[in-house]
Amino acid sequence: MNIFKQLSLLLRFVRFKRFLGSLFFSYQRDRWERQSPSSQTSEPLQEPGKLLQAEPTTTGGRFYFEQAELEISFLSADLIRVDWKPGIPPIPYGIARQDWSEVETNLQETAEGWVLSSTALKVVIADNGKLKLHNANGQIIREERPPQRQGEAWTHRAQLREEEHIYGLGERAASLNLRRPKTEAQHIETYRLWHYDAGGMYSSGTDPLYLCIPVYLGLHKQGSYLVFYENTHSGNVTFKDVAEVSFEGGALRYYLSVGQPTQLLERYTELTGRPPLPPRWAFGYHQSRWGYETEEAVRETANGFQHHDLPLSAIHLDIDCKDNFRSFTIDPDRFPKLREFNQELAAKGVRLITIVNPGVKADRNSDLFEEGRAQEVFCTYPNGKLVLAPVWPGMCAFPDFTNPLARHWWSRQYEYLLDLGVTGFWHDMNEPGVFTLRGDATLPRPTRHSMEGRGGTHVEAHNVYGLQQARAGYEALCEYQPEKRPFIVSRSGWAGLQRYAWTWTGDVETSWQGLRQTVPTILGMSLSGIPYTGPDIGGFKGNPSDELYLRWFQLSSFLTFCRTHSANNVKPRTPWSYGGTVLNHVRECLRLRYRLIPYFYTLAWEANRTGHPLIRPLFWCDPDDQRLWGVEDAFCLGDALLVCPVLEEGVGSRKVILPQGGWYNFWDDALITGANEITVDAPLERIPLLVKAGSILPMEEGEQLTLHLYPPVQGSGEGCLYSDAGDGYGEWRCDRFRMDKGENGIELTWEQEGNYPFPYTSVQVHLHGIELKQAWMDGKEVPCQGNVVECDRSLWDSSQIIAIRFSTHQVV
Repeated sequence: MNIFKQLSLLLRFVRFKRFLGSLFFSYQRDRWERQSPSSQTSEPLQEPGKLLQAEPTTTGGRFYFEQAELEISFLSADLIRVDWKPGIPPIPYGIARQDWSEVETNLQETAEGWVLSSTALKVVIADNGKLKLHNANGQIIREERPPQRQGEAWTHRAQLREEEHIYGLGERAASLNLRRPKTEAQHIETYRLWHYDAGGMYSSGTDPLYLCIPVYLGLHKQGSYLVFYENTHSGNVTFKDVAEVSFEGGALRYYLSVGQPTQLLERYTELTGRPPLPPRWAFGYHQSRWGYETEEAVRETANGFQHHDLPLSAIHLDIDCKDNFRSFTIDPDRFPKLREFNQELAAKGVRLITIVNPGVKADRNSDLFEEGRAQEVFCTYPNGKLVLAPVWPGMCAFPDFTNPLARHWWSRQYEYLLDLGVTGFWHDMNEPGVFTLRGDATLPRPTRHSMEGRGGTHVEAHNVYGLQQARAGYEALCEYQPEKRPFIVSRSGWAGLQRYAWTWTGDVETSWQGLRQTVPTILGMSLSGIPYTGPDIGGFKGNPSDELYLRWFQLSSFLTFCRTHSANNVKPRTPWSYGGTVLNHVRECLRLRYRLIPYFYTLAWEANRTGHPLIRPLFWCDPDDQRLWGVEDAFCLGDALLVCPVLEEGVGSRKVILPQGGWYNFWDDALITGANEITVDAPLERIPLLVKAGSILPMEEGEQLTLHLYPPVQGSGEGCLYSDAGDGYGEWRCDRFRMDKGENGIELTWEQEGNYPFPYTSVQVHLHGIELKQAWMDGKEVPCQGNVVECDRSLWDSSQIIAIRFSTHQVV
């Protein structure tokens, strides 16, 4: 029998075993769910009833109704926590900050009802449980109806304005504005709060996806607000005339803040955690494929990037590298010398990232399984027997990551791969996803979880499963490599995932619609506190045309996570596999991205300090401009860049809605002013890109830094550059720049902060949109080459403040 026939028979046997496992699991799951109490109840809907008593507390107020109790706590002057009781309090998995300073509040009874207020917001509590939220100017920002309770399930509703737009809810294959008319294609009426493996492919309108977060931002004429529900149970959200949120169980605890979108994301990430500064190399390009089956295949790919003069920072290994798909293993035959191979890749500046799935093969010959079983860290049925479900290795047990012992046990497993030189990890199948013939492809709802010792079922634990796995992995990397910053990519998570991991948008379809969907999906994630994400370039399963691949690559070059990944049954997806023309255009995309890494890295530092996402919707520039509220085919990268990807086939131009102010065309320096809708050229080799007037854009070429100055239409502009060693937790520096425009020219002030040595050997200043006549540096005239000035190194070595003055002609 030849080897091909042997392989064919083996594959048939493996698939048959998976079929039997899926059949057995489906039967077991259905049997247990029939035996378990249903979430449906015949109990009547119950509202709070009449308000009986109100009393002040040290943080706000407590209100007693006939059928419920309400407690409102001010965590800050513009952030409140609302607790409706009864209900089992949530485990604070999503909460990063517990110690809030005391806020001065006032409680008084009025004709409207009881009023609880701070200096920034006022809450009016009506006699029937309605709440009204006013901002500091007295405007009503949000109106809530009395909540309803049926058994253990809560439903919460809030009135929406006619023009109100809603954003967030984590990862959604929907419009940026989640409240869209029914007449629109791919309209989703109800969004589910239940992580779901899309099973190889999803398109616009698919719901739910891998990473649901019960947080949304509302924007209307009077202002904006953010609400976050601290409830991990299965739930549903609907946006019509009212916003209706329902949960199967748990307490009705939520957080509310009012203010500009920038302030709302600051508060939300102060509550749920700011993203740590990632290693600098992570902003480079990542190549991945389900199908790198051998060390030689990976070497060939890495050599291909080197041969074609393409920058590369990381290669990701899918389940092919595992020994029979088992977690924390490496196949010894196909990757025989991984430690030496990692050293070989490191010499080329390439890091190796390996996949980790949570399912542990139920095999008595497996030390990992036997150890986990002995330590009782796996999920069980109510009778104490292990929950076994089919995934890639076969029937698997699942660590209960809501158990501190399980997290500690799991974190110890990373050491083996770290010792082999693996740099980071990507967590897959951690919704958790399993193989099933029908029904929900996850663990049975009655599955028991520790929930930090309190106990609970999978209905409560499902949505935080991936979050807690990411937590265990992050803590492992911190412990075993304390001198390095952890790098983890997780497919699933919940509120607070930004503290531990990046993510990606999963198995998006290979199509122009899949490309179009990428922008609103990522913007929705940004507004849900998840700053580091990106798509599989070209889609997961399918063979994109040359044009689709190139347009997808152009878009992804300006996203935080820039990675190509694809299924194992599609053509190889490397830049050179599309021919010389596409290869040349991709090379230019990557070169520009690597030149922009100082800008990406500075934005990451700002995200760590403020919680502001790197990828921002256009309304971030001006929330009062209603033209921008629904724009979902363009985005801002930081404050300086407006990225306008081409999302349609066969076009050479596109329309762009511009925010107020001045914008320079990145490619030809043409200045456009005012709030306009313009048409920009979009030849195949170039993505439309605009720079905000007043921006100072840092870019690097090797050890040379170039400060690109885009003069303001009037007044001044500011910028900064953050630098450190690129990894670890050592010294840092921040170079701050201010550009002032006067009648006769421009003055640039450069101020330095921090102890890290300046990392560049030369600095140029490049002025755009003007004609440079003369330049002076600290009072001494220096030569100009066109619109470029070379800076004297002695200035930044010796000075804390540098002044550079330019004499210019008018903007051209």
